[in-house]
Amino acid sequence: MALYLGIDLSTQGVKAELIDPENPAAGSGGFAVGFGADLPQYGAPEGFVPDPDPLVRAADPAMWLDAFDLLFARMRDAGAPLGEVAGISGSAQQHATVCLRECFPRVLGSLDPGKTLAEQLVPCLSRRFSPIWMDRSTARECRELEARFGDRLRRETGSPAVERFAGPQIRKFAKEAPEAYRDTAAIHLASSFFCSVLCGAPSPVDYGDGAGMNLLNLRTLGWDGEIAAFTAPGLPGRLPRAVPSATIAGGLSGYFEKYGFRAGTPVAVWSGDNPGSLIGVGAGEPGIAVVSLGTSDTFFAAMRSFHTDPDGYGHVFGDPAGGFMSLICFSNGSLAREAVRKECGLSYEAFDRVTPVPESEHLLLPYFVPESTPLVLEPGAEYGFDWASAPAEERVRALLESQILSMRLHSAWQNEAFRRIRVTGGASKSAALRRIIADVFQSEVETIAVSNSAGLGAALRAANAIGGIPFDMLYGRFCAPVSVTRPDPARKARYDRMLEAYRQLEAGRSGTAAARLR
Repeated sequence: MALYLGIDLSTQGVKAELIDPENPAAGSGGFAVGFGADLPQYGAPEGFVPDPDPLVRAADPAMWLDAFDLLFARMRDAGAPLGEVAGISGSAQQHATVCLRECFPRVLGSLDPGKTLAEQLVPCLSRRFSPIWMDRSTARECRELEARFGDRLRRETGSPAVERFAGPQIRKFAKEAPEAYRDTAAIHLASSFFCSVLCGAPSPVDYGDGAGMNLLNLRTLGWDGEIAAFTAPGLPGRLPRAVPSATIAGGLSGYFEKYGFRAGTPVAVWSGDNPGSLIGVGAGEPGIAVVSLGTSDTFFAAMRSFHTDPDGYGHVFGDPAGGFMSLICFSNGSLAREAVRKECGLSYEAFDRVTPVPESEHLLLPYFVPESTPLVLEPGAEYGFDWASAPAEERVRALLESQILSMRLHSAWQNEAFRRIRVTGGASKSAALRRIIADVFQSEVETIAVSNSAGLGAALRAANAIGGIPFDMLYGRFCAPVSVTRPDPARKARYDRMLEAYRQLEAGRSGTAAARLR
């Protein structure tokens, strides 16, 4: 029996999916560590270090490392057959950078199983905390990159300069902490950092996650030397190699034998969580769009041809199955839903039940935290109706409909005729939200059995890259839909009308006019 392990480092925890391609029903899933619940000593209940500035969001790599030790210990103690794992890969929250001293390769190559990962690797950090995808503190650096390179950034790296992307984050670090930057020998993404930890040697970055840096030229599939050199002094020499997603990074470090793994087990390069989810829901080929309903909401799909968003909100990453994928991110996903749920005093069950109400056409701009699409650095929801006096069910429905209308409005650049939409993430369990997505997009909405699509995608990538199993075969075994919500054609005119109203509400927002900072 050959098993394949997929690991997902998300904003709020780390999860694992263990699959058997020959017997899908026999796989073991559900292993997880929550940063807030399981590692409270780090004081990061939402997965990041609290900061009074809402634009600053960073996480502690020591917390991530402790979570990995705890995850593997739980799997071992639960009797998971880790000795039968034939291949491993992973996904990680995109854009997070880990800055490392020159001691990193030496320490990786001599990990002591009698000590924790954090004890041994934290001294290698040249930057103690890692900015994550929620950070929006680099507007100045983005303007500097845009002023220097203009539209070339978008056309060749797949995105304009974006506040959360690794390139602007590195530029800010080099400017504000020059001594620490000079002490930095290598800069990894969270994905390549943890792949390195597993292999006991520095790992490459895959095209899928590397594209989320404003540094990878998607036309040459190599680091853009001119952009990297401008971003920070000597940066090209500090970046790992960029490689296809099917690349084998190395063999598993002997450190992990204490958990029951076999040393030398092949490890495929990790990718980002969104490219991983593309594979995990069986959408690696064009024709299926994916809506991920998590801390943030994302809308993404495999691309038939390379093109970029002329408005500068959408992004192009590498598709782990080959080619490219489009993506657009909405920061106010479950963060906004949770804010409204608490404000209305509703349980999670009630939040889902109250949405089928008489169909008012109330709208709001749901910017409860800084937003990516459109760029809103100063949060503050704006209402197109009397929010304070509206009953809870009307507020909930207005939020959900506005979120999905924004998604439809800003995903139009992808210019694809999607046969269906697959939903994943925690909020995909909401039948009411699936119904709104189906009706707004007038498309069938499907769910799959595994909600951890990024972790499943990592396991499928391992089975493909290491086991040689074709993706279409894996999709058939692990990604078949378990439920379908069909659109109501009678609602099309209503949502077309509301889409135009939402467009006008957004365009009229004082001080933004839905325009990016340049």
